[in-house]
Amino acid sequence: MEHSNVSIQALVKEITEEMLSDIDPYSFVSPSAYDTAWLAMIPNLQPCPVVPMFKDCLDWVLKNQTEEGYWGECDAHGNPTIESLPATLACVIALKKWNVGIENAQRGLAFIRANIEKLLGENPNQFPRWFAIVFPGMIEFARKIGLELDFPNRSKGLLMDIFFERQEILETEELTAGSYRPLLSYVEALPSFYAINQEDITMHLRDDGSLFQSPSATARAFMATGKKECLAYLQSLVRTCTNGVPSTYPMDEELIKLGLANQIQRLGLAEQFGQQIEDILTQAYWNYNNQASSEKPSRSASVATQLHKDSLAFRLLRMHGYDISPWSFCWFLNNQEILDHIEKNHEYFSSVLLNVYRATDLMFPGEYELEEARSFSRRILEKAVPKGTGDDDHFTKSFNLQRMIEHELSLPWVARLDHLEHRAWIEEKDMNALWAGKTSFHRLSSLKNEKFVQLAVADYEFRQSIYKNEIAELKSWCLKWGLSDMGFGREKTMYCYFAVSASISLPYDSDIRMMIAKSAILITVADDFFDMEASLNELNILTDAVRRWDAAGLSGHSKAIFDGLDNLVKETAGKHLQQHGTDITSYLQKIWCETFASWLVEATWSKSGYLPSMDEYLGTGMTSIAAHTLVLPASCRLKSSLPNSKINPAAEYETVTKLVMLIPRLLNDIQSYQKEIEDGKMNYVLLYMKENPDADIDDSIAFVRDLLEKKRKELLKHALMDGFCDLPVASRRLHLSCMKVFQMFFNSSNRYDSNTEMLQDIQKAIYIPLDVGTSKPLMPLSSDSGSKKGFQTITSHLNFRPLKYHNKRIIGCQTSLPIGRPGYAIKYITPNFRLSFA
Repeated sequence: MEHSNVSIQALVKEITEEMLSDIDPYSFVSPSAYDTAWLAMIPNLQPCPVVPMFKDCLDWVLKNQTEEGYWGECDAHGNPTIESLPATLACVIALKKWNVGIENAQRGLAFIRANIEKLLGENPNQFPRWFAIVFPGMIEFARKIGLELDFPNRSKGLLMDIFFERQEILETEELTAGSYRPLLSYVEALPSFYAINQEDITMHLRDDGSLFQSPSATARAFMATGKKECLAYLQSLVRTCTNGVPSTYPMDEELIKLGLANQIQRLGLAEQFGQQIEDILTQAYWNYNNQASSEKPSRSASVATQLHKDSLAFRLLRMHGYDISPWSFCWFLNNQEILDHIEKNHEYFSSVLLNVYRATDLMFPGEYELEEARSFSRRILEKAVPKGTGDDDHFTKSFNLQRMIEHELSLPWVARLDHLEHRAWIEEKDMNALWAGKTSFHRLSSLKNEKFVQLAVADYEFRQSIYKNEIAELKSWCLKWGLSDMGFGREKTMYCYFAVSASISLPYDSDIRMMIAKSAILITVADDFFDMEASLNELNILTDAVRRWDAAGLSGHSKAIFDGLDNLVKETAGKHLQQHGTDITSYLQKIWCETFASWLVEATWSKSGYLPSMDEYLGTGMTSIAAHTLVLPASCRLKSSLPNSKINPAAEYETVTKLVMLIPRLLNDIQSYQKEIEDGKMNYVLLYMKENPDADIDDSIAFVRDLLEKKRKELLKHALMDGFCDLPVASRRLHLSCMKVFQMFFNSSNRYDSNTEMLQDIQKAIYIPLDVGTSKPLMPLSSDSGSKKGFQTITSHLNFRPLKYHNKRIIGCQTSLPIGRPGYAIKYITPNFRLSFA
């Protein structure tokens, strides 16, 4: 394990020194084969037009053909997309023009012939607008210079469809207006009969000499007009981008850096590169404060890039505690022309609006502009990702945006745990897509992204190895103190550990995970003891023993619960004394004492039939949910421990703590009211109907959900922003993580009480290796992996029980511990031990 940690730190150092010590933004963006080929075509007018002006671009084309014979990007599975067709043709044309790389050109043409039918067939009904413009243009250009394309007969019908689609576009769209990217931005691909004069080009040159900041369009404009402004732009481009050119130039360097910071965070590497992220965000915040009054873009192409950048910056800055207004990215709401434009061209704004939607996750009370932005972006995203129609736009389909969008829309951010989010991002092979360009996404450089992914995989799997060891240690602790099999209630050892390990990225050697998990186990066991096992007299005796902190008079389950609790408090207090020099025993005892007292009150209510008021119920229920019993002792163990004034047993809880006590109680009550009706108990949902006789159950749930929404916004503000309480940042973030755990458990059902719903998440968090392109079994097996012996290797770890053998192969099995109660069926295990869950 130590060797793995050393390897991880060595890779962190390597990445820091080679990539992050002095960030060159352009080096982090993958080049565009299509645009680089167009620059390679430009002849050097002085001294001789028979050599390329930008020989480095031609050399790039020669050196960057794939083994399969194409140029351009691939999809999530490493296969070429339709982008490769025009990119490959452009590169072949460049080689033909200078009569070099004959073999490369032949391989490129062979690739097109062999794959054109398949690639075009993957885009039924309608091709992306850019493709319908660019690909026919490249075909015509290739034929004009004498290339024999010789397409297979089977593909000719599809090619006719593309040319027909282009004709419709040319007949219905204006040259310089009306769409996300006007036709003139594709000047290099427009047909020869489409008359474009020098005045059209001159009128639309930017101040930097570019035509819509497109290298390919500007290259064609320069070849047609010889304008020195275009030449200066192209020369600046190749000086800046020495390893192939991007599809847009100049690029927003701050946006590249923000995309890099976002990538690092989503891969789960924020701890390793915290200073680099902070440097990027400090500069972004400075820019925000000094450019707040500047005009926002009006050009349609610029709107998409600016909105993408502003929403990404807002989310990152707010998540890191910066004071930033929602209007930093909600400016688009005040421009009806922009709103209409986004609606009309929603397919091109999919990735932009996904960032807008994610930014609205971090909404504080009273931020109605964020509510409007969330509603608008959600509506457009749902429109941009049709279900099962087959006519998804190019950007959504090619880069798996549909899957990302569906993930964001179906499960709120507050119900997702960091560790599993990191896993999903590591396994998402198109995750390095940054934002949409002219004909493809701008993406992080594949070589540099691979380094980050390599580190993320090592970190994730190293954490898994730690988590597996810790869960084994936790089971031993439960067994030692008699908490494993009390004969009643819920056995949730694995659930408790999963929740803490997956919710926040604590250090590798953190004992906080174990402390919180032990606390959660004790809370579950004791809560069930109060709810379903003990008499009121037994509960009074146990609660009094906790108040006195003396086990005298206890026996059986009561004694086991107290002894486990006493061990936990002594362990926690002892480590705090060693680390911080203060004894917090009385503080910890006070928290547990009031928790037990709240359980006793509720048990008394239940057994006596007493119906409390809503306020009375919440006063007790906020404590009995025991969220503060998890986060406050854990906060004491953080490096930035609670100040001494906050670990005074008489100290009042901060607002952020009260909110993290209230929200889980309301979440629990929404999902448990039916069960509690059957058990003859009350909760907040039911009490609302009692105090509001005209309300039905739907009215009551709606009332509680509205209250929850309001309180979640308050908690976010107190957890993320300074100035609202004296708790250190790490403690406030722990409060936020605790709230997210309860939201995960009770988002749409009571997952905590389910014996099966959590299994897949637990397996992915702790046991199943990452899927990063290679096929792996669930767990390391012996060489005899197809036999009973091999099966026992895996079942001994996960406690699977075989159901049936056939010729020494396993037909099926069933799991019991440690995941929960028996009954979760494994449908089939292949000879290579791939599990198929029923």
